[in-house]
Amino acid sequence: MKEPVSETLTACGQLLEQLSDNSNRDVWTGALQTLVDIGHLDLTHLDTKILRATLKDMEAGYRAFAQHQHTRKVTLFGSARSPADSAEYRQARDFAKFIAQQGFAVMTGGGSGIMEAGNQGAGLENSFGLNIQLPFEQESNPVIASSNREIQFKYFFIRKLFFLKESDAVVLFPGGFGTQDEGFETLTLMQTGKAQLMPLVLVDRPGGRYWHEWDDYIRSHLLARGLVSPEDVEIYRITDDVTVACNEIASFYRTFHSNRFVGDRLIIRLNAELTDESVEILNDKFSDILLSGKIKKTRALPAEGKKDVEHLPRLAMHFNQRNFGRLWQLVRTLNTLDCIDRQTNPHPERK
Repeated sequence: MKEPVSETLTACGQLLEQLSDNSNRDVWTGALQTLVDIGHLDLTHLDTKILRATLKDMEAGYRAFAQHQHTRKVTLFGSARSPADSAEYRQARDFAKFIAQQGFAVMTGGGSGIMEAGNQGAGLENSFGLNIQLPFEQESNPVIASSNREIQFKYFFIRKLFFLKESDAVVLFPGGFGTQDEGFETLTLMQTGKAQLMPLVLVDRPGGRYWHEWDDYIRSHLLARGLVSPEDVEIYRITDDVTVACNEIASFYRTFHSNRFVGDRLIIRLNAELTDESVEILNDKFSDILLSGKIKKTRALPAEGKKDVEHLPRLAMHFNQRNFGRLWQLVRTLNTLDCIDRQTNPHPERK
């Protein structure tokens, strides 16, 4: 028989005494209540082991990134099979080196090929390796092996969660099924608004056709049939130049800082306040994605609950929560518009 709610909450309260100073105490109470509720279900031993391993995976991820919350991170996806003498490997290594020199951290899957190239280019001090336990093909690369920058995950879905949760940009190099899976999942989350606004760049070898032929497929088989919207293909950028890829990421955070939903409003935080004329340009160009009203300037809302960014200027709008591809266009547009206090962000690598 299920314990009375009062007894369950008393037990939760005793556990939460260890977190008496935690500002999210009410959330932890709800989480413990959920675990107690699951405990009353008739789960198999295997199901309970899956639950525990999932929580351990999440603990490892949160612990690894706890001290790096204010550094923007760029995720590199690509083939584990790319040899060190390939053009793709050199491109990934050079990109990681250049983006790390700009202050960004680099995250990879922690394995060989493109992943090793990324960690090698960025260096251990600027690297993370989110590895997955597999019976083959996924030994830790020597750059991050046995370091505190390597996180071992049991489950792909938790690993993917941390890739997208921690990423401020995603860069795809040529790869196989895994790379395609990661690329399409990233696109799906962006297209449906389940990922934060951030740049997605597809990088090829110089003169390569891997991503252009992929894009041809998207346009001829998905876009032409109306299976995706015209603005969806604006979410990503394709290049074979690592300098262009680095600039795409840095420029994305020229004025834009971050976004979140508060109630029925989309809040876009800015590194610099737009002029009134710039806001009107946004209203003229993007009124089609508003349910009502206009895009307006605002200050931090209490419900946002982030003290470290409450000083930033903001835009608020009643977004229709449907045309997410247009939001990527909006961000790229606002990054070109005039600001009141400064024109550029000197530290795009900082959150």
